[in-house]
Amino acid sequence: MADSALFPLNDEHKMIRDTARDFAQKEIAPIAAQFDESGEFPLETIRKMGALGFMGLQVPEKYGGAGMDTMSYVLALTEICKADAAHGVVMSVNNSLYCHGILTFGTDEQKEKFVRPIATGKAIGAYSLTEPMSGSDASNMKSRATRDGDFYVLNGRKSWVTSGPVADYFVVFMMTDLEKKAKGISAFLVDGKTPGLTRGKKESKLGIRASATSELIFEDCRVPAANRLGAQGEGFRIAMTVLDVGRIGIGAQALGIAEAAYEASVVYAREREAFGQKIGEFQGIGFKIADMKTRIEASRLLLYNAAMAKDLAKESGERFSLQASIAKLFASETAMFCAHAAVQIHGGLGYSRELPLERYFRDAKITEIYEGTSEIQRLVISRAELGLR
Repeated sequence: MADSALFPLNDEHKMIRDTARDFAQKEIAPIAAQFDESGEFPLETIRKMGALGFMGLQVPEKYGGAGMDTMSYVLALTEICKADAAHGVVMSVNNSLYCHGILTFGTDEQKEKFVRPIATGKAIGAYSLTEPMSGSDASNMKSRATRDGDFYVLNGRKSWVTSGPVADYFVVFMMTDLEKKAKGISAFLVDGKTPGLTRGKKESKLGIRASATSELIFEDCRVPAANRLGAQGEGFRIAMTVLDVGRIGIGAQALGIAEAAYEASVVYAREREAFGQKIGEFQGIGFKIADMKTRIEASRLLLYNAAMAKDLAKESGERFSLQASIAKLFASETAMFCAHAAVQIHGGLGYSRELPLERYFRDAKITEIYEGTSEIQRLVISRAELGLR
């Protein structure tokens, strides 16, 4: 893939991209189908990713991270996801939904205790907002956290927790004041070994099957008040702020899937013959290739723009929600478009599990759902443009 003229990469960007690409193709690509088939969590390669710094790319060096910018994160994550989106989502959650929230809203003590192990690859983090009856409407949660002296007592059930079965630490959101609705939600940092916390059933999923996903069940789980992230009642704001960063990560995941589907299609269109010519010479195939390429490059520019907006926000204090939502929306729908087109171009082989095209197709779908569905992204974008809250 050619570098963007609008967003030229510096030497550090190229280094992290190439390092991630080399690791992904040598270490992840050969095992991706095996772990997709078994649904087993690829702990060994996740640990290797941590050792290379991929689990804490934007974490400051003083907390064990690589201290890189968002463009570096996007470039590395895209390459990981080209090999396997399941590995990529674990990396995305660790960097964005987990570490970013603690770095932004946590105390120095919380950063040292809950970020350093994740950034150095010694532990895995997870983010728990969704509940069985609370998805897009995140404020409709039923889980409760009640103050009891120097502790909070957590009760409730969380669902669709990425890395839930294997995570060492969680950022968990619970209602602390029911009457205040969204403003009554608080965030907590929970050690996975805390009594009263159990892992529920592991989900069997359409795609990203190697990324472990489960429920979390809290039954009189006592968490120190010192583990509350931010002020009481600030949880909803923390959750939405973190999701802005998460959407950039899912945009990168989607771009990686789209690129993998596209590159496989180009190779096949050049090699496969039908009716006495290469299938790429047929207009029906050529136009698919053209549309895939155009959408991928547009997604790349939108994603890089969101990455730069996030880093600029550190200086200006402005939100980058709009740029993140636009990038996530377009890239996720591009992933589905390209995966669908790739299966069609490959015909029966595309439908077969002999090639990874059907896995790309299954993996692409989730990018239109988590970290905010496409419908939610359109809501965010339209409200921003119309001046609505």
